[in-house]
Amino acid sequence: MGQDISDTTKSHHDKRLFMQHLLKDVQALETMLQQNKFETGVSRIGAEQEFFLLGQDMEPAAKAQEVLEHLDPDFFTHELALFNLEANLSPREFKGDVLSAVQRELDGLVADLKKAATGESCNVMATGILPTIAPRDLELDKITPKNRYFELNRVLCDMKGEDYKLYIKGIDELSFTHDNVLIEACNTSFQVHFQIAPEEFVHYYNIAQAITAPVLAVAANSPILLGKKLWHETRIALFQQSIDTRDNKLNSREMEPRVWFGSKWIDASVAEIFKEDISKFRILFAEQCEQDSMKALTNGEIPKLKALCLHNGTVYRWNRPCYGVKDNLPHLRIENRALPAGPTSQDAIANMAFYLGLLNGYGHTLDDVTKLMPFNVAKTNFDNAAAQSLNTTMEWFNGEQLSCCELIEKHLLPVAEKGLRLAGLDEADIQLYLGIIAGRVSTKTNSAIWMIRNFDFIQSKGFNARISSNLLTRVMLNRQESNLPLHQWKDISATELEVYTKSGKTVEQVMDTRVFTVNENDLIDFAAKIMHWNHLRTLIVECDNGDIVGVLSYRHILDIYGTYAEQGDVHLVPVKDLMSRDVITLSPTTSVKEAVELMQSTQISVVPIIHDGKLVGVLSDKQLFNEFSHWLSSLY
Repeated sequence: MGQDISDTTKSHHDKRLFMQHLLKDVQALETMLQQNKFETGVSRIGAEQEFFLLGQDMEPAAKAQEVLEHLDPDFFTHELALFNLEANLSPREFKGDVLSAVQRELDGLVADLKKAATGESCNVMATGILPTIAPRDLELDKITPKNRYFELNRVLCDMKGEDYKLYIKGIDELSFTHDNVLIEACNTSFQVHFQIAPEEFVHYYNIAQAITAPVLAVAANSPILLGKKLWHETRIALFQQSIDTRDNKLNSREMEPRVWFGSKWIDASVAEIFKEDISKFRILFAEQCEQDSMKALTNGEIPKLKALCLHNGTVYRWNRPCYGVKDNLPHLRIENRALPAGPTSQDAIANMAFYLGLLNGYGHTLDDVTKLMPFNVAKTNFDNAAAQSLNTTMEWFNGEQLSCCELIEKHLLPVAEKGLRLAGLDEADIQLYLGIIAGRVSTKTNSAIWMIRNFDFIQSKGFNARISSNLLTRVMLNRQESNLPLHQWKDISATELEVYTKSGKTVEQVMDTRVFTVNENDLIDFAAKIMHWNHLRTLIVECDNGDIVGVLSYRHILDIYGTYAEQGDVHLVPVKDLMSRDVITLSPTTSVKEAVELMQSTQISVVPIIHDGKLVGVLSDKQLFNEFSHWLSSLY
């Protein structure tokens, strides 16, 4: 049934009230800017680190709520999906040993998270996109059961008016249709905040836009999605398409995706960005706002600008302006949302150091970045960095064309070093974290390039994309535990791969995904032909809704002639009259050892493999024999 008319009227009324508060918030912001109400004279930084939870099988583990029960809510919070969590780091002044202090805090939070996750039989990984995510992980039963997430899904899907059609072409090509917003949860990031005075905001924001491309290129960590090698930073394309509320006819007011780089340099104030986003992007939520921000200002109070902040939180600029109030003093921040999570704490802080160093270095040495680079060049650099990372060429200031590695080595690392020194950061921190960036450039390897190289190696040994993704994830988890920065990671060797494939091998790695089934109402003759044509000894039997209801073996068919031959025409006998209804199933994550023991004890030759109630493969004694033969041959 459709929405009740009274509910619709109330909804429209609430939205108009929210719009009224939103307009007053913009007015209040501009008034505070004119009256110099904002905090100045201090720079602070902060960060948010997102994580994946994964099981012992390396698949996403929907255990966030259980894990959060063991963690400090002042630092940890839930995310859209039940297999994601976020840690919020403390804001700190941008000086002294701030970088190493942030890493110490992050390492402590990671240790707490790992301890809590271990108690729930989970692992923790920081990576832009988890290689083992599958479509089955993106159903609505994996969404965090919070009203705001269900409402987000409802509103975005209603605005879209059709399924999300994702298309990403990289090394491989992915075309994927999905019916909910949970595809966004494939992405995790390391978000960096930089507090800036209002009078300097335009200058620094434009610089942030210009430098994000090379920083993203050296930090890329998201090349594999659903078994496909796509962009080096697939998060960029995926996030944009997963939150795109425009329909295919482009008949809505929103002509830009809600996840975007922006349309131009800004030249007036931070209010210019908020006004553009309000003009371009419709309101998603109309929450009640008790405070009249203009009245609050008149009464000498600092308003929270709740409506403005809520709308701003539904527009996902890669460099997003943020308004906050601390100790009754308002401040402005630039939030960089482009950087991926991981792969290690050192790597994340190195990315932060590079970004902040460039921001501060160019902030002190450039007069106006907009005179040195057209906006469309900054955006093109960003897109190219997302697609090819260190392997791309960039156009820099005054039209200079350089390879990405040459640009970073020749121009950007010296500027970043100067910027960190101008902020008064400890020399040891500067050398440590920028040294990690230099190490990636000298080896021409970031996490994305490392992952693609090792994924290719695993596949060259005959493993399919699904198993290769699983093995790659195991190797990545092992490397992260070493605490070495990415550029010091060794590639997986044939010997190491052999160890991973022999220890803890699961049913998924040996099962046959080429599954033949019959319906319980099909004729025995039909089932016999399927078995004969495809050299099968057993068929899985389904009912009309797809549930597994039985197993039919060639012995059942042979027995029919003894049981039914004297009673009439055997050709009209349905499968359900002969099949065995005692069906034993296994999960894809069951170990091969457990499967062998089960099949031996029950004397069955074929087992259906079920995941989330769906048939995903079969395991037969033939596959186990082939696996055993392969193992024997490796011994000689």
